Amino acid sequence: MIQSVNPIPAFDIKQQYTTIETEVSAAVLEVLASGRYIGGSVVAGFEQQFAAYHGVAECVACNSGTDALFLALRALEIGAGDEVITTPFTFVATAEVISAVGAKPVFVDIEAATFNLDLQQIAAAITPKTRAIIPVHLFGQSVDMTALMAIAQSHNLAVIEDCAQSTGASWGGAKVGSIGHIGCFSFYPTKNLGGCGDGGAITTNDPAIATKLRILKEHGQRNRYQYEEIGINSRLDAIQAVILQIKLRYLDTWNQQRQAIAAYYNQFLSQVAGIIAPQELAGSVSVWNQYTIRVLSEGRNGASAKHRESVQSQLQARGVNSMVYYPYPLHLQPVYQYLGYQPGQLPVAEQACNEVLSLPMFPELTTEQQDQVIYALKDILV
Repeated sequence: MIQSVNPIPAFDIKQQYTTIETEVSAAVLEVLASGRYIGGSVVAGFEQQFAAYHGVAECVACNSGTDALFLALRALEIGAGDEVITTPFTFVATAEVISAVGAKPVFVDIEAATFNLDLQQIAAAITPKTRAIIPVHLFGQSVDMTALMAIAQSHNLAVIEDCAQSTGASWGGAKVGSIGHIGCFSFYPTKNLGGCGDGGAITTNDPAIATKLRILKEHGQRNRYQYEEIGINSRLDAIQAVILQIKLRYLDTWNQQRQAIAAYYNQFLSQVAGIIAPQELAGSVSVWNQYTIRVLSEGRNGASAKHRESVQSQLQARGVNSMVYYPYPLHLQPVYQYLGYQPGQLPVAEQACNEVLSLPMFPELTTEQQDQVIYALKDILV
């Protein structure tokens, strides 16, 4: 048995901080001394830089990735009586915001190879009530946006890209968040571009949408004390903005490190019996927010989940920490029982929930640490 002296975390955000600590400390102290903690030039500067990075006209910063999705739906005036198609294999926020605006989430199964929406099944889910599609670029890899935009255009549907795990990823040379009508980003600390707290942003090339978003996120006011909409309070703090400005300069380098780590994993895990290594779709440049394998077993109907949990436990005993994203599909969650989905209805997503296991992935992960992960997996499975 391979036994670790120094346990390997699933992710490590402290190491990244040490590399930019001096820059961050100076910038944060400058913001603190300025007395301008909400809005102002720092937030506006970050919005401009983030828009430029993605090649879009507009960026609207907000309080979280969840708020970004919620505000996007509100800006498109999607609400009661409307339907929005999305994936059941994602963090709950993707579907939660659809419900929060009064619309109905419609779940479509995923592709086994990429964990992303199975575009072949979208057409059958479209009804006269369908207003939008929310593709999730899961684990850092883009959905096939060429095919998705063709579907959306043919049915006159809006596309809201959930880019929470994929800042810097691209499809066909274009950054995710710049291809659909609206892009939504999270700056939760564990994301590729993460703050020191919650934060989010929305990208678009439509100035009317951007104007609506700015009104909605500021209590529905265009001018102070003149309220045009029922809005919310969703602002990115200046301290978070200045930290994100610094981190944005390093993002491509960090993403390249993630890509090298993924390539190394692939080299040694692609032929290991009992697992399936993740695949990168042709046309997509993944930024590997997670490196997620499938842990297979002969059993089905729950046996796979037990086997996966056994492998995870054995990895931990060898000093390798891992994570499961996500153990339960959204269409079978108690909160969505009213939609009437039954077990087996979206089988690929359901099986993924039983098999997925995310291995350690962060830019500072060393080759020696990766070797330890690889040897531990082989020791358990071979």
